[in-house]
Amino acid sequence: MAQTAFTVRMDAETKQKFDELCKDFGMSANTAFNVFARTVVKRRRIPFEVESEEEAVLRRGKEAVAAIRAKAVLNGTADMSMEEIDEEIRRYREEKKASSSKKNG
Repeated sequence: MAQTAFTVRMDAETKQKFDELCKDFGMSANTAFNVFARTVVKRRRIPFEVESEEEAVLRRGKEAVAAIRAKAVLNGTADMSMEEIDEEIRRYREEKKASSSKKNG
């Protein structure tokens, strides 16, 4: 198969770190880019997740909510009303305030 040149621009520090890491893997940067390109072509997608910081925050938020829901199911509190949740929060704050008062009193 015919070969062609491909130029990539990046900052010098990233290039140095990339070259060192590729060397640790036993390959050149050129080989690493070829592995990447072949994988993209074969899978027809980028072989790792690419997302903006905003998307990452949203994803982590959704994961946190899912974890809280799962914990609520395990604790038997998944069906609490907003009023019951508000009451739990109010009691927690009162207990925390009373505990803080005892420490400072």
